[in-house]
Amino acid sequence: MFEPSDHSIEIHNGDVLVEVKNLVKYFPIRGGITQRVVGWVKAVDGVHFQVRKGETLALVGESGCGKTTLGHTLLRLLEPTSGSVYFEGIDLGNLGTGELKEMRRNMQIIFQDPSSALDPRMTIGESIGEGLRIHGIRNKDERYAIVIDLLKKVGLEETHFNRFPHEFSGGQRQRIGIARAIALKPKFIVADEPVSALDVSIQAQVLNILKNLQDEFNLTILFIAHDLGVVEHIADRVAVMYLGKIVELAPKRELFANPLHPYTQALMSAIPVPNPTYRRQRIILRGELPSAMTPPAGCRFHPRCPAVMDHCSASKPRFIEVSPEHFVACWRVE
Repeated sequence: MFEPSDHSIEIHNGDVLVEVKNLVKYFPIRGGITQRVVGWVKAVDGVHFQVRKGETLALVGESGCGKTTLGHTLLRLLEPTSGSVYFEGIDLGNLGTGELKEMRRNMQIIFQDPSSALDPRMTIGESIGEGLRIHGIRNKDERYAIVIDLLKKVGLEETHFNRFPHEFSGGQRQRIGIARAIALKPKFIVADEPVSALDVSIQAQVLNILKNLQDEFNLTILFIAHDLGVVEHIADRVAVMYLGKIVELAPKRELFANPLHPYTQALMSAIPVPNPTYRRQRIILRGELPSAMTPPAGCRFHPRCPAVMDHCSASKPRFIEVSPEHFVACWRVE
């Protein structure tokens, strides 16, 4: 039922904090009176990559490609169907409940929707300090001091401690989510589209806060986004995901200067240019994103690819290194 991954990425320079090997996450589809399994949604289908200490790796792709599922499975918020995730060499799949709870101090998440991520019955001070309390860190007065310091780091005030989430704007709630994520001083954060629901001016403020906190706490970030314009300002490397698989991975400057996969090129063509006299030539993809229940044979992008060849539908392209640290899965490139 599950196919082996055709990804084989090895990074030999730099310290690796997180390594994902052949990660698969399928969701069962049940039907009939007995609710038997009649199919699978192949949300993440054999993904392999590494994240270095202190870097921001951006994971980009259109809605429905599996980005959020990958982020949640990586943290074991969702249990993987198969594959492994290693954090500092430790296989998270082998950890018991107590060991996983302890490991969560090092791995946190910033959710896409701060409104649903915050308990409306708790003050923001309680929400930010909840992790400290659960892990038994310091006493009540010391936790209060830590939370106040965190509020100030994300641009809020001490007077906000006893207010409730509904009293804040979307941008302020996302700042609260960031403060909560860094409260335990984690080493790794999954930022799941943290600015996609915010106005452009607020996006810049939140991105600056993230960058400053990354420098201060030496954070490693997996930044999930669908907007390459945002990614350009924060990422060190970029992984492009399509229908459950990573199709291109490269350092940011290399990817923006020389995108090789047709899907990456199409995403690049949609980035707005702040120059009214310049018109970027858009690449309009044909059709809709195929169903993750029945992904196309061969290259999954071939039904929408403007550069499709006969060979593309026959077999899967290999994920190869075409230049230092620039990987792509495309028959035309190969």
